[in-house]
Amino acid sequence: MSKPFSNPEIRKLKALAQRLDPVLRVGREGVGDAFLKSVDDALELHELIKIKFTAHKEEKQELAARIAEKTSSFLVAQVGHVAVLYRAQADPAKHKIVL
Repeated sequence: MSKPFSNPEIRKLKALAQRLDPVLRVGREGVGDAFLKSVDDALELHELIKIKFTAHKEEKQELAARIAEKTSSFLVAQVGHVAVLYRAQADPAKHKIVL
């Protein structure tokens, strides 16, 4: 997981995430290597993403935490069937979100 964030930083990420549509959906196949690779690619491209749970809804909290751990991202929020993840670009010049 990334560095711990302050409350104002988390509030900013939540506010930015409100305008986003989910870029990935957890379906019947669940969270396999291919799905984690897709999450990793999406985080590399966008930094802040939403994932919607269309299946495995009863396991969504555990799965969201596992996705964050496996992709070295930060679980910003989880509301309903949607999880919000953040991971800053490795190259500071490519940062899209400044905290």
